[in-house]
Amino acid sequence: METNVRTPLAIFNLPQHLVVPLFQRPYVWDEEEQWLPLWQDIARMANLRLTNPWANGAHFLGAVVLQAYDGVTGAVPAWNVIDGQQRLTTLQIVLDAVAAAFTESGIATLAAQLQSLTHNDPNFVPDEAERLKIRHTNRDRAAFDEVMNADLPVDHSTLKHGSSKIARAHQFFLEQVRSWLTTEVDEGDVAAVAQRADALANVLKEGLQLVVIDLKATENSQEIFETLNARGTPLTAADLIKNFVFQRLDAEGADTQRVYEQDWPFEKRFWETEISVGRLFMSRSSLFLNQWLGSRMGEEISTKQTFTLFKYYVEQRSQQKMSELLATIKVQADQYEQWTLAAEDPERALPAVEMCVYRMKAAGIELLKPLLIWLHEPGRDLPQAAIDGVVAAAESWVMRRLILRLPLSALGATVANLIRVHSATPPDQLAGAVTEYLSRQRVSSTYWPGDLEIRRSLQTEAAYRRFSRSRLRMFLEAVENDRRATFDAGPVPRRNYPIEHLLPQKWQTHWPVDGLKAEIERNDHVHRLGNLTLLTESLNSSVSNGPWLGDKGKRAKLAKYDVLLMNRDIRETSPHGWNEDLIDSRTDHLIDALLRTWPVPDGHIGQVDDAKPEEEAWVELKHLVAAGLIAPGTVLQARGKWAGTSAAVTADGDLVIDERTFSTPSSAAKHVRGGMTNGWTFWSLPDGRRLADVREAFRGHRPSDDSLKRWDPQADAEVAAEFWGQLSDPAKKLFSLLAESSPHPLTAPELGAALKMDARGIAGTLAWPGRFAGNLGHHLPSRWIDGSPVRYWMDESAAELFTEVIENAESAAVSGKGE
Repeated sequence: METNVRTPLAIFNLPQHLVVPLFQRPYVWDEEEQWLPLWQDIARMANLRLTNPWANGAHFLGAVVLQAYDGVTGAVPAWNVIDGQQRLTTLQIVLDAVAAAFTESGIATLAAQLQSLTHNDPNFVPDEAERLKIRHTNRDRAAFDEVMNADLPVDHSTLKHGSSKIARAHQFFLEQVRSWLTTEVDEGDVAAVAQRADALANVLKEGLQLVVIDLKATENSQEIFETLNARGTPLTAADLIKNFVFQRLDAEGADTQRVYEQDWPFEKRFWETEISVGRLFMSRSSLFLNQWLGSRMGEEISTKQTFTLFKYYVEQRSQQKMSELLATIKVQADQYEQWTLAAEDPERALPAVEMCVYRMKAAGIELLKPLLIWLHEPGRDLPQAAIDGVVAAAESWVMRRLILRLPLSALGATVANLIRVHSATPPDQLAGAVTEYLSRQRVSSTYWPGDLEIRRSLQTEAAYRRFSRSRLRMFLEAVENDRRATFDAGPVPRRNYPIEHLLPQKWQTHWPVDGLKAEIERNDHVHRLGNLTLLTESLNSSVSNGPWLGDKGKRAKLAKYDVLLMNRDIRETSPHGWNEDLIDSRTDHLIDALLRTWPVPDGHIGQVDDAKPEEEAWVELKHLVAAGLIAPGTVLQARGKWAGTSAAVTADGDLVIDERTFSTPSSAAKHVRGGMTNGWTFWSLPDGRRLADVREAFRGHRPSDDSLKRWDPQADAEVAAEFWGQLSDPAKKLFSLLAESSPHPLTAPELGAALKMDARGIAGTLAWPGRFAGNLGHHLPSRWIDGSPVRYWMDESAAELFTEVIENAESAAVSGKGE
């Protein structure tokens, strides 16, 4: 291995082929992140040479790794581009675009010099199709060859691949050079243009530098590739695995071009799509490879470990040639794609596996994908009845925990262990064994809830406020399908039908009741499961909020939606009105349907062995610190008029205020207020949660991940308007700033300067909105990133929603319709 710092002239001047292997990822650089900054650096250096001809500074472009290629004797030297193909490709595009601009301006000598760096001399490479010095072997080849060999002047709009990133990059640099050559030049001043061209050519030939690592053909390029991309790399797990796979195939003597074209499945848009997994985004190919690996190893694989463990699996455990293993991966990837696309077809009657995929997407989880992949491993040949039985049990286990909004974080390890434990179970015993295995889960983090717990929870749960729209819609679809099963009817179409309140949310005008107790009872029932239904299209607000009875009443309008059996049932049971008793009765019927959809074994009650008795549930601040729910050093903020007062949490679970230590939140609060105070509700964390909220999460009453929803622009407009209307002016200004900045974060000092308050004041401003958002079943619209300084941000969905809310509020204020 040799390492040298080289200029483009030194790299490209000799006849050669720099071959971009087909396993390299496609060209991904773009204008904002790479092209424009690169051009600005080049132009800056050229301008410097114009003002100071003796200036010889250089601009560093990064590193590339080239490996000698054992080619045909007598051919020009060839090198495989192991790393750095993005910058080499871009540099070649720049050189060709500048040469084209020089030719247009009549600067033929400089144009020929630059062209000699991109095109081989015909005396060395007679074949015109192979004359370019950079040779792509993947899908970029056609676009690159076309634009680099295009007739002059280049008209990018007529190119077959004119919309490709490579063609757009060429057009961008050509336009920049054309403009730069005539900047500050009098019209017709050929000498001035030539002088500027000479400065630019000098920069491109000798003013840029790259670190070039040259490897011999026998050296291990994979190790160097991994080392260079170990930290701070934008490469995905799929990119790293792809490089590793094709290195292995090449070592096996496989026809890598054929394998790439026929057996590598991940070059389609489907696999390149970014998928949200919790708070992470990754390509679908990376996610699949992680899940496939988990199904093979019977382990829960961290996304950061995907490549490392894939390599370990191939080298230490698989005992297969890479060509054989890749064939298996392709079969399962194709099947995975089929499941996903089938689940997106709203009219398709989905079998158990595809329905499971659909429901997981609706729930926003990926938990059972490794299990599905494992069940369909080539060679297992499980009967469909066994597969369906396992899927039914696993789906029931997950969905029942979702209904109770229990944490899901420990379920991935349980699925992995299930796979490992049952790898040798006979097919005819598998469904029963898996069901029994899940029934034996008796700790709070993984148990399978029983019927009674589900019923007790849903009977009074404000379902509309507690579940995301997609989860709630999925539950109601399950109810409708259960009803249709009694008639052997087809499943309900999955068309994102709107969710309607039967008793309207704004019931006061047409649904009045007498007395405060009755009002409270009515409000308590509005969001319950039995008061919700699906409609094939939304009702207008006058009908939705209007009376129940009458020719134009809500009940009559439901006749339009009799295609849904649940609405037919509603009409049949409510000829005299719709009230709390009917809501309670329908809630019970809907619970029955959900329990039939996701059943448990006979006699299963969902026993939990580690549940704390009430008398043992005493929680102190030190317990929250020990559990990692609050970090030592966290600064708490007081509420109300004491919002400027802060208290620091110690490692022992004490609070420190002005160098004075308090053993409990309440004693610290009493010190601040001068009287008896509930410290658990008095103190808030920087993200707005009260200490009481964290205590409830510790007790298991309010799970930290699944109890609250993110804001949905399509479904949460009404709730967002209610939330906005209750905010203080500083809070409104804070959220407005974050919405305008989204998705880019703002630091606490930046917000403080705009709001005229310090960091503690910002946290205090967010405290009450955090609690109110929680009461509405949502997270705060803002999020925070710990660090020095703390940064706050708003995701794009929340920003879209609240931008509309702000505009509506401002319009109402201008028109005089605001409160």
